[in-house]
Amino acid sequence: MKVVKVDVAVIGAGTAGLTARNAAIKAGAKTVLIEQGPHGTTCARVGCMPSKLIIAAAEAAHGARQARSFGVQVDNVRVNDQDVMRRVREERDRFVSFVLRDVEAMPEGDKLDGKARFVSDTVLEVGGHTRVEARSVVVATGSRPFIPAQYEPLGDRAIVNDDVFEWHELPESVLVVGAGVIGLELGQALTRLGVRTRILQRSRHLGGLRDPAVLESAVQAFGSELDLCLEAAILDVRRVGNEAEVRYQVPGQAEVTERFEYVLLATGRVPNLEELGLENTHAEVDDRGRPALDPGTLQLLNTPIFLAGDVNGMRPLLHEAADDGRIAGANAAAFPHGVQAAQRRVALSIVFSDPQLAAVGLRFDELPGDAAIGEVDFSNQGRSRVILKNRGKMRVYAERGTGVFLGAEMAGPAMEHIGHLLAWAAQQRLTVQQMLDMPFYHPVVEEGLRTALQSLARTLRS
Repeated sequence: MKVVKVDVAVIGAGTAGLTARNAAIKAGAKTVLIEQGPHGTTCARVGCMPSKLIIAAAEAAHGARQARSFGVQVDNVRVNDQDVMRRVREERDRFVSFVLRDVEAMPEGDKLDGKARFVSDTVLEVGGHTRVEARSVVVATGSRPFIPAQYEPLGDRAIVNDDVFEWHELPESVLVVGAGVIGLELGQALTRLGVRTRILQRSRHLGGLRDPAVLESAVQAFGSELDLCLEAAILDVRRVGNEAEVRYQVPGQAEVTERFEYVLLATGRVPNLEELGLENTHAEVDDRGRPALDPGTLQLLNTPIFLAGDVNGMRPLLHEAADDGRIAGANAAAFPHGVQAAQRRVALSIVFSDPQLAAVGLRFDELPGDAAIGEVDFSNQGRSRVILKNRGKMRVYAERGTGVFLGAEMAGPAMEHIGHLLAWAAQQRLTVQQMLDMPFYHPVVEEGLRTALQSLARTLRS
């Protein structure tokens, strides 16, 4: 068996792994990158990029159908699903090619193909052909969709988001299980592309929102367009021919049995940890198989092992995975004497639905008990009414006494842009008054943000 000796071994060539490799090399560490599957990040292959492509097509179709609301007549709107999915795949492959190009440009001695498994804290066996001896290891193996055992009888009628982007044409019907980010984005996109779509959610939560007022505004907005069943209990599933038969019930209503061409499971993701051989290391693992992790350094306690990206379950977003990679890669290179806790950027998350959802900084359930709250309802916001996107609500939070902006949750138009403005403000620890002193053009959606901040300022004075 071939033996490779390095300072840092990185397992996984996704966003976190590639960034960790670069950070370790920048710190002067001899590094090897190990990948067992096809190269290309989760975002590029099956995540943020292909999902936005299908959402863009859905928005185009929806906009054409809604044109009459502006007095513009568009007749015979037709979705060519084969063309839609062809563009999704072609553009997806283009984004993946950028990642492949970077990997292919690496020196051959800096990368290994094969499944990595720990023999000890610092020794890995790769693909049965190579033994890697390292001073430290970064695990960046990502995550995968969670498929509950309940749906196994459905066979290939039960799918995950990865499968959607391989379609060559759209199905007639889809049941989406889960109304988190993935379920909400794809469920609305499929609806707008003409697929008979129903979304079932076992709780009343939606898109990750925690502020009850914002959540209710979102429920109302989506409920007016989507076939959305909240607090639904799935009682039974079975396969009937090439269809999935699902029996479910919403509280206070009769049981319903329906058949769909596919059941899209958007029920969360699980970290890829099981086959790494962590039991051969000094990692402390709980009863769910999750190792004890220092969230500041990303180091597994009492080991030279660092977890970066989705595999650590902290903030499963691309920009956070990149930050994780930088932190873990630098700390792995500095191990054992220079490991340091990193200062994280302000939390920012966005759901590309319509209305868009976003959260910045502290969430509603993380606020101190005396936090001040301001809000705006977009139903009567000028620019939002002009463009017929006047749905949803934004709530903004601040610290009493200092007036420092703490965070926000929002549902409404252009939240991907307003979310960024608020994340920058939170990271700079601006006060509400300093934010109000900034320019606001007229007429723009951002005037709604000013209304919310004015409401927050009044609350702070009361």
